Amino acid sequence: KEYGFLDHAVCLKIAEEIAKEKFCKFSSFQEAMDAGIRVAIAYTTLGVVSTPLEGYTFFKIKKTKQDTDYISSYFSGPIRSAGGTAAAFSLVIIDYLRETFGYVKYDPTEQEIKRTVTETLDYHDYITNLQYLPTGQELKFIASNLPIQVNGEPSEEREVSNYKDLDRIETNRLRSGVCLILA
Repeated sequence: KEYGFLDHAVCLKIAEEIAKEKFCKFSSFQEAMDAGIRVAIAYTTLGVVSTPLEGYTFFKIKKTKQDTDYISSYFSGPIRSAGGTAAAFSLVIIDYLRETFGYVKYDPTEQEIKRTVTETLDYHDYITNLQYLPTGQELKFIASNLPIQVNGEPSEEREVSNYKDLDRIETNRLRSGVCLILA
């Protein structure tokens, strides 16, 4: 009633209240935050999604170059088979919690930015044509400015063509979740 049916603010409020354990207690803060993200994404997609089980996988707390905590969110596939609004808004939900709970922004290295661009272009060229392929310049802008790290488990046998063995990216294999969320 406060925000209106299907208003995006509802998703943010749901995520925050669950992460703050307003309705139940969790075994850890990280588990509470994860549940908040999942329920908020399910709400924004009207529950017609694969994401609570597949698209959004989990998040980790990692260290910036200055040894402060940032959020690295893992995706393993599409949030929804058509359209990018839910995928993009999932990042807003995670970033909202990042800011609410005082985590710093992700500080990508130049190598990590180039890896993101190369990986998305490789995925489009060698795995499947993306519905929308951002330009290299757009991908660089996105990768340089996201306040959370978009990460993912390896999903393909093919390795990225360049920018391998990076400390904060656990695999050299292509990650469909990263490419689908960014594109």
